[in-house]
Amino acid sequence: MQVILFLASTSDAGFIKPAEELLKEFGIATKVVTASAHKVPEKVMEIVETLNAEPQPTVIITVVGMSNGLGGVVAGSSVHPVINCPPYKDLTEYLTDIHSNLRMPSDVPALTVLHPKNAALAAIRILAEGDEALQKKVSERIKKVKSGY
Repeated sequence: MQVILFLASTSDAGFIKPAEELLKEFGIATKVVTASAHKVPEKVMEIVETLNAEPQPTVIITVVGMSNGLGGVVAGSSVHPVINCPPYKDLTEYLTDIHSNLRMPSDVPALTVLHPKNAALAAIRILAEGDEALQKKVSERIKKVKSGY
């Protein structure tokens, strides 16, 4: 099982780092790939086609701000679940850019999760649906979080 961190730009690598660290904590293989749907759509499609051919359970987290073409293009062609996790620097940028992540056309099922760690946790829970050991780790984390309150 794996989670692909699909960045539109290498400048977003720092934003998604907390998700990458959490996935490693759970023992989930991660791979970072970078391609812009606006600038190199053919590369994006090549990556998606390669991922579609892989037999292992996979979740893709797209990381792109501004006009999120990447999340929609990936979700429109991927057989795997896609989670958009848009980076933003401030509230103005967030309010301007969030709608490109939320408003997807029909038959383009991309989820949107704003916090990188929550995007990782969502991916982990999706993968845990078919893996008892991972489900147990998720349950243990929930108990640990609840014990702090």
